[in-house]
Amino acid sequence: MYQKAEASQKAEAYRKIEDLARKYAPAVTEWRRAIHRCPELSTQEEKTAALAAEVLTGLGVEVRKNVGGHGVVGLLRGAGQGAGKTVGLRADMDALPMQEDTGLPFASETPGVMHACGHDTHTAMLLGAACVLTELKKDLPGAVKFIFQPAEELNPTGGAPGMIRDGVLENPRVDALFALHVWPGFETGKIASRAGALMGASDRVFVTVSGRTSHGSAPHQGVDAIVIASQIVGGLQTIVSRSVAPLDSAVVSIGTIRGGYRYNVIADSVEMEGTVRTLSPGTQEQMPGRIERAAQGYARALGGDAAVRYVRGYPPTLNAPELFQIASAAVTDSMGAEHLVNIENPDLGGEDFSFFARERPSLMAWLGCRPAGKTAAETAVLHNTRFDPDEACFPWGIRFLASCAADFLRQ
Repeated sequence: MYQKAEASQKAEAYRKIEDLARKYAPAVTEWRRAIHRCPELSTQEEKTAALAAEVLTGLGVEVRKNVGGHGVVGLLRGAGQGAGKTVGLRADMDALPMQEDTGLPFASETPGVMHACGHDTHTAMLLGAACVLTELKKDLPGAVKFIFQPAEELNPTGGAPGMIRDGVLENPRVDALFALHVWPGFETGKIASRAGALMGASDRVFVTVSGRTSHGSAPHQGVDAIVIASQIVGGLQTIVSRSVAPLDSAVVSIGTIRGGYRYNVIADSVEMEGTVRTLSPGTQEQMPGRIERAAQGYARALGGDAAVRYVRGYPPTLNAPELFQIASAAVTDSMGAEHLVNIENPDLGGEDFSFFARERPSLMAWLGCRPAGKTAAETAVLHNTRFDPDEACFPWGIRFLASCAADFLRQ
């Protein structure tokens, strides 16, 4: 009898969240479009932060500004604020240095800057979740922190570490965090996630190859830095194929090569820059030494040398298994099992929500935003000048964030 009563109460709570998500969806759409029109790059999110703070203040929650830069934090104290737990909900706010090519009536009005990664939608949906949870305040046995984070795109620094240093996870102490990222690989309304690694570590590597110049007709009199660099580019792939466990994942990609003076001169210097992606902290830890040994080995074998500078970026985004269970149950029970997608393989894209996940149990999920009737091939991907997420996904995202927060507090 007790279990039936509890299930009935939970179902009623989900119905309230659903109704409120629909109620606030039009406002969320307007907020998203306002943010989309005025995109701001990392560390410049003044207008976006001001909008978030204004909405939160209007809801009557406690607001703290300039947290870790332009970060904004809203604190909603529920009925059980004294003894209950605190859950954090996080959204990122910054845009990308790209020229928008969507043709939308609310397209970016800032030349060379656009929201090509959906952070405008994340901010708007979190404001929607704040509206919903504020109306359900008396039913929350704890507190909710609404975390609006700057500089997610500022790899390798990111914006999360600054907010953490400024105490976003304290006073009251945050016990767990949830976040969403729109994902065009899934149909609108699908919620996709997994326990463990969801996204990869994102590091940068710089390699400077040193040789010796000579005339192009007499290569034996010099040390060809371009040939050495070519060997290094190919050789670095053996790190992945022979030094990383087959069931682990890693990527080493060299994105730029600069060197040489003239068509008939042997180059004495080449500079390369690349990215290194890994899924496990252990593999990430080993990559700098492996790359340096390989680069120097190839260079010295050919008579030159190589200097490696390795810059740590975002760690892997690791989802706590216990939060994955809460989130999965929330989606299945409130939206239907057809909306839940259990991801088999993680993505090697980087995400600085990972810094929060290192400090507290956390979970990120992907929110499908591909319009009905469109295939994945017909839909612009993230970081594309034509990226245009389906606004019909907003109620689903609001429901997910609000349901996860409420369910966690009731555990």
